[in-house]
Amino acid sequence: MTDRMPTATHLQFLVLAVLKDGELPGREIRRIIARYGVRRTSAAFYQMMARLERGRWVEGWYEQIAVGDQAVTERRYRLKPAGAKAYDEARAFYESVGVPGRKRWSDA
Repeated sequence: MTDRMPTATHLQFLVLAVLKDGELPGREIRRIIARYGVRRTSAAFYQMMARLERGRWVEGWYEQIAVGDQAVTERRYRLKPAGAKAYDEARAFYESVGVPGRKRWSDA
């Protein structure tokens, strides 16, 4: 259990959770988080992913894929050890919230 708020935002936590199972292209991450009601423009999504890369929580790279008879470059991402740690810390925090018998944050 942790008594401190996680460093990951809710949205970052969701993205880290999506990447726990392995690497994915950005378009697939966007599709998955949309199922949870998260709608971001491509620009906003890739800005967020760039922040996760700068924080060394995820690793991103470009890869050529074939779509029909055309070659397309897509951005792929994988979780890094620091991102897995941030995910684990946030998950432990969220699991500890509201559990009977646990310490309360305040009486407010």
